[in-house]
Amino acid sequence: MAALVPFTDNIRDISNTQGYQFEFRCERCGNGYRSPFKRDNVETGRKLLRAAGTLFGGFAQNVSRSVDQWHYDRATNSPAKDRALAEAVEGVRGEFRQCRGCGDWMCAAMCWNSDIGQCLRCAPAVAEEIARAQAAAQRDQIWQRAQQSDWTAGADMNTRAVVACPSCGVKVDGGRFCSMCGASLAPKVHCPGCGSGNNKIGAIFCMDCGQTLH
Repeated sequence: MAALVPFTDNIRDISNTQGYQFEFRCERCGNGYRSPFKRDNVETGRKLLRAAGTLFGGFAQNVSRSVDQWHYDRATNSPAKDRALAEAVEGVRGEFRQCRGCGDWMCAAMCWNSDIGQCLRCAPAVAEEIARAQAAAQRDQIWQRAQQSDWTAGADMNTRAVVACPSCGVKVDGGRFCSMCGASLAPKVHCPGCGSGNNKIGAIFCMDCGQTLH
């Protein structure tokens, strides 16, 4: 009976037609390791046979065709891939820990609480958790204090706010006049017919009487 091949759920297969390679990632922070690329000797032999068939023809060419007709499942049925996977898992075993709390695989360097024997998600480090809670409380208090202050005092709420000067087009941060050209930020276009000042700059006809503005 063939030996069982160990594997984990934090693995990504990045093997290709030339050989085998795997990535292992922490399920909390995303950091990880990539196993060394292991060339597939069978594929190398197939390349040599193809080259021989091209150069010499005849029997070598027939053998090359026979090799190309041999289809195998690289994903599950390759003994070479099983061995490469087992080696890769063994190589990174010391870099990861499986948490008994959530079952996820965590990197030992960043996401493992050695004092508790669980990942930092299940058993956060006390000092880090206190600092995180303090920062969250400080952020909430800043928002509460800001909401208690009147930030609209002195703001003209009756005049339409603009973000660009209608005269020179420069960006403005409020006020009544442009800091670049001095033009009014809320100019009125008076109708020569009815005298209405409700028309916007660029309007061709008066919005109240239809009189031509130009």
